[in-house]
Amino acid sequence: EALGQLGIWVRLHYVYPYPHVDAVIDLMAQGKILPYLDIPFQHASPNILKLMKRPVHSENTLERLKLWREKCPELVIRSTFVVGFPGETEADFQMLLDWLKEAKLDRVGCFTYSPVEGATANDLPDHVPEEIKQQRYERFMQVQQEISAAKLQQRIGQTMTVLVDSLEDEFPVAVARSYADAPEIDGHVFVEDIDKNVIKAGDLLEVKIIDADEYDLFAQLIQVKS
Repeated sequence: EALGQLGIWVRLHYVYPYPHVDAVIDLMAQGKILPYLDIPFQHASPNILKLMKRPVHSENTLERLKLWREKCPELVIRSTFVVGFPGETEADFQMLLDWLKEAKLDRVGCFTYSPVEGATANDLPDHVPEEIKQQRYERFMQVQQEISAAKLQQRIGQTMTVLVDSLEDEFPVAVARSYADAPEIDGHVFVEDIDKNVIKAGDLLEVKIIDADEYDLFAQLIQVKS
């Protein structure tokens, strides 16, 4: 509530999907903070989640995502996942892919498991060979790229407010972000054919989305808002 009074973009990262998040979704629906949530789900297989010592069950998570989106249709969800965790079978990995296709998350990062000094997971049996880890990573990212591309295609024709991060040196293009894009980890909105004498970093622009690829949007300027 307090952050929503500061007149700034507030974006929440590293949130776990416990019931108290439901109240935060209400604030997003009211426009007090950005409808953006970064939840590190890590996996969808109950077996792997248990080995990771994480309490969240995938079926409850899908139901919660559905309820959140009903309350706040503009909600954008980012997450990160680990493939090749010790003990991960092909069935576990397939469960993750199936979950991903159903969840249809907006922004997703993926890492292959690697031992960390002192981590209890190092002592688990059935470590996954490096070659299989890499194959699973590539399969995971292919599925997510298709989801992301489809989601961004739905933005074409929409009017959005974007925040300018920088201006391209060689071209009349502003590199900007919408509420759906966290700095440094998400995509960009490239606003084309702008007047560099009028627009500067930090400006808010109203733009129309005209094209998209797997990660970024391309837009035309409607007006400078501030």
